[in-house]
Order: sequence, then structure tokens, then C-alpha cells
Amino acid sequence: MSRWAAILAGGSGTRFWPLSTPSHPKQFLPLAGARALLVDAVDRLAGVVSTDRVLIVTGQALVDRTRALLPTIPPHQILAEPRPASTAPALTWATHVARAADPEAIVLSMHADWWVGDAARFAHTAGRALDAAAEHDALVTVGIVPARPEVGYGYIERGAPVAPGVWAVRRFTEKPDAARAAALVADGALWNSGLFAWTGRRFFEETTAHAPEIAPHVPRLDQGDVAGFFREVQPIAVDVSHFERSRRVVVLPGDFPWDDVGTWAALERVRATDDGGNVVVGDAVVRDSTGSVVWTDGDPVVVDGVSGLVVVRANGRVLVTTRERASRLKDVLERLPPRVRDIEEE
Repeated sequence: MSRWAAILAGGSGTRFWPLSTPSHPKQFLPLAGARALLVDAVDRLAGVVSTDRVLIVTGQALVDRTRALLPTIPPHQILAEPRPASTAPALTWATHVARAADPEAIVLSMHADWWVGDAARFAHTAGRALDAAAEHDALVTVGIVPARPEVGYGYIERGAPVAPGVWAVRRFTEKPDAARAAALVADGALWNSGLFAWTGRRFFEETTAHAPEIAPHVPRLDQGDVAGFFREVQPIAVDVSHFERSRRVVVLPGDFPWDDVGTWAALERVRATDDGGNVVVGDAVVRDSTGSVVWTDGDPVVVDGVSGLVVVRANGRVLVTTRERASRLKDVLERLPPRVRDIEEE
């Protein structure tokens, strides 16, 4: 019974515009430190999953950059989706690849663009999740012990205990309001991180039972027709297709620092700050300012006497917004004229 990992590494490059672009999305950026988030994600698996069993699922346009960034991952382990179809079809394909190599494969699913503050504790928890998937013949979700009430995350409410440190899932709650988030945290609910584990056999049994958007098209994968599989499936998140529908789901807590680095404002949680609580990256001078994020990839930037701003100079564009409005950047981009929004890429 071999351990595998499937790392989801697609992305449209909108949440960190103008630094991110469609061909250089979030996982390629050094948002949390000196290295790209994707490199950190792969390295985080050391001691949990062997490199020859790490699968990277990405878009066709991102394959070359992914290979260049991850020279230790054999090219055949970088899986290029024929079209974006959300996480369930991507993970169905990756699990099929793992199971073709080992019918008893156990798969860990994770995203490429997280920040994790303690790699050792992450590795311990990931190993426990893989073991629990086999021991309990279940779909396993790792719920992060919350650091604060957070309206931008989903939550997992625990049900009856299954084994020491493992619970049934009572309910998933998606992005509650502030009052509900605080109540959930007080009741011991966990953040729904998207760190999952399953055996290949259990995943496909649950696919057949609960995922009509996918199940009829799995034979195309058996035939090697990946393009046909992606052409026919309906896009759907694995959270919905499997975890919300199945009755064979358990949760175990992940007690390590974690962030999905969802907006520019999140950098304050994953990077060092100056005495004023500012995140400053690049050739920037920040004076008499507090709680701001300032990032420049080239020309000097001066920020003086402001609070709570996001100021980004990258790829020939300048973005100035507030930390609160940074979460609405995708909506802003949709309203920009193409001459401003679209960045000419190499």
C-alpha cells in the first residue's frame, strides 16, 4: 500500500494582480518568503510521500513553468488538464493515475498555494490522515484548528468520535458571517483547509455512489482518453461531489499554523512586518504608516502617512487599494478595460 500525493496547481492569476498573471499565477510567486509557494508545497511532503509518487495537476499553459520550477519531479508526474473543471475531476484523474500504478494506493490531496508555518507538524498530520484513510476506509479531511474567527473560510463541525483524534463529520458550513464564525470557533469547529486523504478504492466507490457529474465518464480514463474524460465531466469541487454527499467522511484536527494566502491583505499573517505592522517587499520606503502591504518588483515606491493600504507596483501596473477591499480584487479586474487589466507576458 503506497502513499501518493496530488498537488492542485492550477490558477487564473487574479487574486494577486498585478504581480500574478494567467501564466504566472499565485503558486509561482514568493508570497510567503524567498521561494515560490509551489516549491514549498513539494518540499513539505519530504518524509511523507516519495518524490516519485508526487503528482502535480496543473493547466496546459503552466506545464513548462511548473517543470522548470520543480526539476526533481519527473515530467510524467506533471498532469496537464485539458480544460479547467474544478477540483473533483482533477483529483479523479490523479487518483486514477496513482491507482493504476498501485491498486492499493492511498492519496493525499493538497493545494499548491498555501502557507504552512510548521513543516514538521504538517508532515505528522498528513501521515496521520493517510493512515486514517486506510484504517477507517473513509474519506479523510484535515480541519485546521482556527487561529481566529474567519469569514473567508469554510468550517467543519465534528460529530461522534470514531477513534482517538478522529471524528465523524456532523456538518460543513461554508463561509459564515462574523457572528456565526465566532460561534463555530467557540464550539470547536475546524477550518476546512482542503487537505484530504483517501484510498483509491474508497474514492472511486464514493465517486460511483455520489458523483453523477463524474462517474459515467471514468471509463474514459480506463481507456486512456483523458481529453474525453475532461470534455464530458461537469465541473464540480471535490468538497461537494464527495465530502458533502458521502457518509464515509471523518475529520482529524491539524494543529499547525496554516493560511490559504487568499488576498494581498493575508501577507501580514505570513510575512515579517516592520515596527508599524507593514509588510514591505522590494525597493520601498514606508514612513509614518501602519498596517499596509507595499510590494514593488522594480521602481522604488514611497508610502507616507497612510494606514491599511495595499500598494503594489508590478508588471508595469500600480494597484492602490485598502486591505479590506483587497478581497474584491477579482471583481475590480472584471470591470477594468483590457488595456489596463491584461498584462503582456513573455
